[in-house]
Parts: sequence; C-alpha cells; structure tokens
Amino acid sequence: MSTINISTLEEEVLEKIRQIADAIINKIIAYQRDFHRFAETGWGEIRTASLIARHLVEMGYELEIGREVIDPESRMGLPSRDDLEKQYHRAIKQGADPEFSGQLRDGFTGIVTQLVNGKGPIIGLRFDMDALGLQEARERKHRPYREGYASVNDGVMHACGHDGHAAAGMGIAEILMQMKDQVRGTVRFIFQPAEEGVRGAKAMVKAGILDDLDYLVGHHVLSSMKCGEIASGMSGYAATSKFDVVIRGKPAHAGGNPQSGNNALLAAANAVLNLYAISRHSNGATRLNVGKLNAGTARNVICPLAVLEIETRGANNELNQYMYKKAENIIKNSVRMYNCEYRIKFMGEAPTADSDPALMELVETCGREIGNLTCRRIHRAGGSEDFTYMMKRVQENDGLAVNIGIGAALQSSDQDNGQELNIPLAAHTSNFDFDEKAIHTAMILVTSLIFKIMDRERK
Repeated sequence: MSTINISTLEEEVLEKIRQIADAIINKIIAYQRDFHRFAETGWGEIRTASLIARHLVEMGYELEIGREVIDPESRMGLPSRDDLEKQYHRAIKQGADPEFSGQLRDGFTGIVTQLVNGKGPIIGLRFDMDALGLQEARERKHRPYREGYASVNDGVMHACGHDGHAAAGMGIAEILMQMKDQVRGTVRFIFQPAEEGVRGAKAMVKAGILDDLDYLVGHHVLSSMKCGEIASGMSGYAATSKFDVVIRGKPAHAGGNPQSGNNALLAAANAVLNLYAISRHSNGATRLNVGKLNAGTARNVICPLAVLEIETRGANNELNQYMYKKAENIIKNSVRMYNCEYRIKFMGEAPTADSDPALMELVETCGREIGNLTCRRIHRAGGSEDFTYMMKRVQENDGLAVNIGIGAALQSSDQDNGQELNIPLAAHTSNFDFDEKAIHTAMILVTSLIFKIMDRERK
C-alpha cells in the first residue's frame, strides 16, 4: 500500500459524526477530568484501565485484556512487585472496577477491543493512558486545581495529555458504535500502558495484536499548537534507549581502612564525566543524558553501591546504537578502574519512525472537509515516542501508519488579576494543562479519517 485515492466524505456521515460528538462531549470531558484526578503511572493504570473497560462493555464492546494483549517478557521499566501491589490497592480504594482490576494487576494494564462489520480494512487506533511521576501544581492559577480535578495522588500527574487521549478513545468508540451499520471493516481500539519512558508499546507489539492491521492511527495533543490547528503526521522521532546502571563496589572504613574498599561512587562519577565526552556523529543528531545518580551510605564509608539513570538518543536507530555502544564501553572501563562490578538494566527503548505521506494527505483532506481546522505538516516531531514500535510493525507488514498532532495550547493566567500571562503550558511541567476542545477535535477528525479509509477501500 503506497497511495490512497481521495474522495469527499459524504456530508451525512460527517454530520452524524458531528452530532454524536456534540452530544457526548461533556461526558467525555468528565472522563478526562476523572482520569486526571486519579492519575496513575505506567504499568499501574489499574483504575484508569478498569473504568475504560467498564465503559466499553456498557457500549456493547467485547474485550481482550491484561495478559491477553501484553507479552510479559517484553515489558520494560516494570515497577517492583511491592510498588505494583501498592498501586493496585490504591486503585481499588479510589474506585477501580472490581470485575476487571484483577486481570490488570501485576503490570498488565492493557486493553484491546474492536468493532467489526463486514469485509473491509482493519484499522488500529492507539490511545495511551499513563501519567508522569511529577507533583502537580497546587495553586489557584492552575485550572485543574482551581476547578477541583488536580491529581489527588502525590507525585503523580497527567502532564502530557494522556488522560485526554484515553478519553478521546472512549468518545470515538461511542461514535462508531452508534454508527455501526455504516462501518465497513474492522476498527481495533488499543489502550496502551506505560508510554512515558517508552516502556509499553513493545509488549503489545510482541503480543501480536497489530500483525493483521492495514492501517494504524495515533494522535497526541500538542501544547505547541493552537486549538484548531492539526499536524497531519508527525515524523522524525528520535530513537532512544533508557537504561539503569547498577555499580557494586566494596565498603570499608574511609579513615581506618580505605584501601580495602572499592569505591562505586568514584566509578560512577568517572563514568558520568566521560559519557559526556562521547563524540557526536556527522550523520545526524545524537543525545545523551545522565538524569540521576544515587550513591553512598555515610561520609566515613567507602561507597559500595551507585545507581545511574541514563538515556541515549539518535536521529535514527543506527545513531542511537552508536551512542549506546560508546556509553556501554565507557561504563565498563570506568567500573574496571575502581575494581567494581556493574549491571545494565534496560528500562525502555523505541525506534525512530515516520508517518506515511499517503495517510497524511488523507488527514489533511479530512481537516479541510471538517472545516475550521488549519492543517500543517510536522516533519520532525522531536523527542521520542513508543508509538513508533507500533508504526514500524504495521509498516513492515505493508500497512500505513500516521500519528496526528492535535493543537491544544492554553496560556498561563493570573486569576487574581484577570490577566493572561502568555506563557505556554508546556508538557512535563507541574502546571501543564490543555484546551479540552482538542478532545472534541480529535474525536471528529479520527472518526472521519476511519470512514474515509473504509470508503476508499470499498471502492
């Protein structure tokens, strides 16, 4: 599949999509605010996923859930068993649906469902659900706090819009169920855990749930674009590796017997300094960051243990591998210098991927037909995103994939003085917020795209 013929979406279909979206949008925003208030991090989205499951069943969908859609061995960055248990019990206390919670327990928080009506293309839709380990702002100028739906879970916050993505998925599912008789083919909904840290998509890909897809569609709210603007397809995601390095030395009395110790802190510090000396590459952009170093027990003890949290990135998979191999060699030799031992634990990874131009063109056509949307192309999305795992799998099987950007910018405000501060509310910050009208836009645009794909395939 390389090209798609484009025709006008039938006006009655588009009008029906609009009518249903308008009728349910307040309910869908209520879902988003509920997910926001009870934010959950990756592999622990039990309350969120269980309520999504409940709503889908009530709409008439049948589910595959938990171990049915996640390969256990391919999960990355899994919290400890104790942490998973704490998240499970917190979810139960906060209203998780008991019928589904057990199936989602222990880091299996994925859901797949589909709507099938006759022969036609198999179209996958992906929606991520997880929040970040970040303390949400608790001040009046922050709208979620002011309006009573800021996260009640300390140190956990939806600061990237995944609550909106999951809610939009619920809205699209309801629109399509009400228009089931007009569907021609299969629409598969994929509710994915643990996107943050690029940890979750690989496990769903390895479970085989994308292997028969003809098309794959994702979307992401963008605080860098105004509401009413859309990016027809985001590309140029950086390939990335996320890994922890555990360095083990030998303790000793720092004053009385220092020669008996092997200093893990010095090994780690030596590694950090040399990691930043890796030569960049002429073939494209490369990145490395040591985000965290924990080490030591007391001022008079030779440090026996150090833990580094590191990431590499590259403009493509080869460049990322270049950075990782260089980093691995530096770590190995730094540790040897101090007679320590080390272990590398992968916490997440994702390849690079590009949206298919043929699907981008189709998105742009839908945007023009919907009206009141300004379309633009983003060739380099920047950052990393584990939806690329899913895109790659579909593209390797001769399908087409696209990740759409939905403009959702809000400005910071000073409520006491009634002023807009003209400061974008950037993702991954404690005061992040987005324009909820973007959920409505996503519902209409993605549903319209589905019908356009089905119409062209039928013809």
